[in-house]
Amino acid sequence: MRISKPVIAACLAAVALAGCGKQTQSNVQAPGAPESAQTKVLEAGAAALQNKPPIEALNAYLDGFHFYNGKPQIQMEAHHYCAILNEEVIQCVIYDGNLRNAKLMGVEYIVSETLFKSLPEAEKVLWHSHVHEVKSGQLIAPGIPQVAENALMKKLIGTYGKTWHTWHTDVDQQLPMGVPQLMMGFTADGQADPAMVAARDQRFGIDSAEKKQARAAIPSPDMVPGANSWQDGKTFQIADPTGTQHAHEAATAGKPAAPAANARSNTQ
Repeated sequence: MRISKPVIAACLAAVALAGCGKQTQSNVQAPGAPESAQTKVLEAGAAALQNKPPIEALNAYLDGFHFYNGKPQIQMEAHHYCAILNEEVIQCVIYDGNLRNAKLMGVEYIVSETLFKSLPEAEKVLWHSHVHEVKSGQLIAPGIPQVAENALMKKLIGTYGKTWHTWHTDVDQQLPMGVPQLMMGFTADGQADPAMVAARDQRFGIDSAEKKQARAAIPSPDMVPGANSWQDGKTFQIADPTGTQHAHEAATAGKPAAPAANARSNTQ
């Protein structure tokens, strides 16, 4: 499915008018002294004098959930700020909150079904589908009317994403320790922690279940083989020579693992 720029542009205009929704604090406080008066002056001067075209192009805000590839029990909310490069490609920076002190924790690249089909089979293993994220109501565009949000979701439902997290604030890492980790998206009901989703919904004043109903009429495209390979036991992560990733296991010790392949949907 092509990513229709005119339709998305209309949605983004609605975003600009409606704002970003409720505030979400960053998960961690980075170590360091508060900004000095001199730094604030330099910051204000740079803001007034420098052009920032790549940053200004980030005009779409999406909120959803990720989990570590191969570790579906380690889940977190992710705030995406995205730019449309063309009809087939979107690029997003991901933060752990939507306030000024939010930590940049990763990136996601989103491509159309056509481009995803063209990828080598080994590359497809790194990508995930967006069908369930859209149909479940878990992926939202905070602040825009439901009609505009549904139009945006119709364009995103057939796309595929590759996501890397570089700062693991979800496990209280106060600095970007270790190596990037490959993230995945949920593919069926029962995988995402309901408490995590409920907390997000309460914060934004929305109901994922209502959004799920509102999106029932959005057609679900067939998944292109190769995506969501974790469901078939094919997972990949970059080996971490620092041992930092051990913190992920420690942080989730004793927590039940989220359902994985046994909760998969035939349409995902």
